[in-house]
Amino acid sequence: MLDDIKRDTESRMGKSVEALRHELSHLRTGRASTALVDGIRVSYYGSDVPLNQVANVAVSDSRSLTITPYEKTVVSAIEKAIMASDLGVTPTTAGMVIRLNMPPLTEERRKDLAKLVGHAGESAKVAVRNIRRDAIQQIKDLLKDKQITEDEDRRGQDDMQKLTDQFIKEVDATVQTKEQELLAL
Repeated sequence: MLDDIKRDTESRMGKSVEALRHELSHLRTGRASTALVDGIRVSYYGSDVPLNQVANVAVSDSRSLTITPYEKTVVSAIEKAIMASDLGVTPTTAGMVIRLNMPPLTEERRKDLAKLVGHAGESAKVAVRNIRRDAIQQIKDLLKDKQITEDEDRRGQDDMQKLTDQFIKEVDATVQTKEQELLAL
């Protein structure tokens, strides 16, 4: 039973760290990345679809993305979707190819983004700690129902704390890496 709780807890904590990484991948760092446009949805024949389903997105150099629509009719819809997004980048269109040039970030904007990264990291830590709390409560319930001994209870709680410490370190490392990426010139 304790092994099941531990596996479930480890899985849930891992998902929290992955969610943080996914969230941070959408932050614009001055470098071009296809992840920047992952969240953009384009109106295509009456329904909103992800940009990568109506166009090919590629990194042409460190500061620009090229978007090549599969159909010429969708070029203007893609432009509108990019303008409506909060990327802060104006698309440049040349025939069927849309270019996004990433302007360098100002020092103030870099610091603001670093704060956002810190807040996202704190939220992930809170999520990990909440998962630990739930797991410890499950262990205490097992003890109360006399399904485990007090020694197993203590060992289970220690295991949950070790898991928590491990995933908090992962969150810190992820946040630190992203902050260094943001603050690098």
